[in-house]
Amino acid sequence: MKIMRLGEKGTEQPAVLVHSADGDPRYFSLLPLTADVDGAFLASGGLAKARKALEAGELPVLEGAAALRVGSPVARPGSVVGIGMNYAAHAAESGAEPPTIPVVFLKPSNTVTGPFDPAPLPPRSTQYDWEVELGIVIGREASYLGSTKEAEASIAGYVTANDFSEREYQLPGAAGQWTKGKSLPGSTPLGPWLVPVKEIDGGNLRLRSWVNGETRQDSTSAELIFDAPTLVHHCSQYMRLEPGDVILTGTPQGVALSGRFPYLQPGDVVEVEVEGLGRQRQELYRTPAATAV
Repeated sequence: MKIMRLGEKGTEQPAVLVHSADGDPRYFSLLPLTADVDGAFLASGGLAKARKALEAGELPVLEGAAALRVGSPVARPGSVVGIGMNYAAHAAESGAEPPTIPVVFLKPSNTVTGPFDPAPLPPRSTQYDWEVELGIVIGREASYLGSTKEAEASIAGYVTANDFSEREYQLPGAAGQWTKGKSLPGSTPLGPWLVPVKEIDGGNLRLRSWVNGETRQDSTSAELIFDAPTLVHHCSQYMRLEPGDVILTGTPQGVALSGRFPYLQPGDVVEVEVEGLGRQRQELYRTPAATAV
């Protein structure tokens, strides 16, 4: 069962995608259950209700769904929490030692966009980078959790994510700060779908990325330094995670920061995929600088 949000920005409707025995996609509307895939839906056991309604044949077919824009599978989260250097090889290519505790930063929720929406390059950006990541979607409030078992029970499901990053804004010199390099418009594509935690093994999924058809990253979530329950437990000690929030678990080696590949340019096409969670595609374009009035 794959949870989606389909339609133009601001008017997406909730849907569920399943594949028939012959592999054909079938889309069903979730409007009988909820107006959106948001924190309230997840906190109320919405995913289980969707599964039950689907199996009972209670959801109407969503005609023309395949032609609709695909939005983020989760309505705008309250918080997007990023995890840095959570793969040892990526830490090494970044010139850092693997962390002994999770590196945590925040991204504005207004950076979230759909998995196939064009991706804006900032007007003067010269070091824009890609990062395929496994995204955790929170399903119940998590604050000061006592164990990773409690943390695991707080996970609703997983999504594919791309954490676009501007390295010049993030790293070098006195002005470089992670928040600056991670907060740019359209820099957090999510989806195409959300898969419930009970239907996929988030600890053993292949992650890959491509730029203009050439492979850049190829790894697995089994190589995470800190796995999903550990990250949820850790973050809950410092912030209150709410239903619908998203944690980006970090990216494996193979980004432009390594020096092995050029940074992104207008017209480049980036694709990222997490096994079982779907593949994204973004075409880069240059955002024009504001003109004086």
